[in-house]
Amino acid sequence: MEKVGLFESCPSFITLPGICRNSATVDNSKKSDNLPPIPSHMGKPLHNELKKEFQLERLILFSDAVFAIAITLLVIEIRIPDLHDKEVTDKALLSELGHLIPKFLGFLISFMFIGLYWTIHHRMFGFVTGYDRKLLILNLVFLLFIALMPFSTGFYSEYTGADLIRKQLKVPMTFYVLNFCCLGFFNYFMWRHISNPKNKLAEPAIDLLVAKTAKLRSLIVPVIFLCMLPVAYFTNVLYAVFMPMLIPVLIPVIIRIMKKRISKKYKVVHST
Repeated sequence: MEKVGLFESCPSFITLPGICRNSATVDNSKKSDNLPPIPSHMGKPLHNELKKEFQLERLILFSDAVFAIAITLLVIEIRIPDLHDKEVTDKALLSELGHLIPKFLGFLISFMFIGLYWTIHHRMFGFVTGYDRKLLILNLVFLLFIALMPFSTGFYSEYTGADLIRKQLKVPMTFYVLNFCCLGFFNYFMWRHISNPKNKLAEPAIDLLVAKTAKLRSLIVPVIFLCMLPVAYFTNVLYAVFMPMLIPVLIPVIIRIMKKRISKKYKVVHST
């Protein structure tokens, strides 16, 4: 009578490799032998494509983190009112809150613009399917000026009150304006680089009308902020302070006018 080993005939649901040698395991190995092998020339391109997507995702996640931290740090510059030796009353607290109005205005303006640039960045990278060294550098410099926003906002809002008007202080405004200008111009450079079909960063290529409109929109904000400086230096600082309020009004008007011109030019090019 032939002896049977302890693990010679295990139940089919036990799948410990190297211990059980059941018929199910043997059948599976036979089936795997019949499967066609994956072509070697397909493996490497697929691996490279997945690696590129992973690296691009890292770039976007890093950018989102910088935006989130910068927009959160804005509120740190607004300190809780401290009455020191004064008696704590509603009148005293309201008076201290009144001194914080410039800081709240600076916070709201910067919060709005950082949020605006985040939505633009999100939309821009919705077109991107690849990256190169230049895009990494442009994005990093763009994020540098995003990260600088809490400081420039705090510096500007600290001296936006009566001292700014009475003493005609221009340095805080100049620093704040230049921060916004650099932010806007590097946003333009990124649009120009991504929308260039020669760089092959967006597949399919971004539509010509969409690309030109996006580049135009990216220049409006820094140009308006840049106009604040001659107004502040040659007329009155107070006039320059209120100029950013024109941006929500001017952007739709300028975009509508330029979009009509671009679309007409676009139709002429395509008709020829």
